[in-house]
Amino acid sequence: MTTLAQSSTVVIVVRHAEKAANDPRDPTLSEAGQARAAALARALEHASLDAVYSTQYRRTRLTAEPAAKAAGLEVKVRPIDGNNAATYAADLARDLRALPAGSTALVVGHSNTVPELVQAISGLAAEPMPESEFDRYTVITLDADGKARVSTSRY
Repeated sequence: MTTLAQSSTVVIVVRHAEKAANDPRDPTLSEAGQARAAALARALEHASLDAVYSTQYRRTRLTAEPAAKAAGLEVKVRPIDGNNAATYAADLARDLRALPAGSTALVVGHSNTVPELVQAISGLAAEPMPESEFDRYTVITLDADGKARVSTSRY
């Protein structure tokens, strides 16, 4: 990722790691989820993150925090609720597209928001994400001319 042109903005979109069963409304991460969040930070250690976003839920913040900490950043919490759910992806995509050229951002979402986020940011359809999937990440490269390139991988 560090070899991408400085005129491109890179957005990495992931789902939160495995959640614990300790709170049905706002769970933390399970041991497997904590290990996955650490693995995400290792996978992104050379990505030169400039911004890290998550929703207000503990599972997304706890997934984002190791990567943010490794980059010397704070997680920017972008709450999602009934008032903004319909426009959340488009609003965040607009803000990400406004980042300075050469920026790299990590966005941590949920199985039901990640595909919509990928589509809103890239303009390209994204595969649905099953509830059992935690290791997919999507890298969206936004060129200066507005075109998007998308690649999906696992970590």
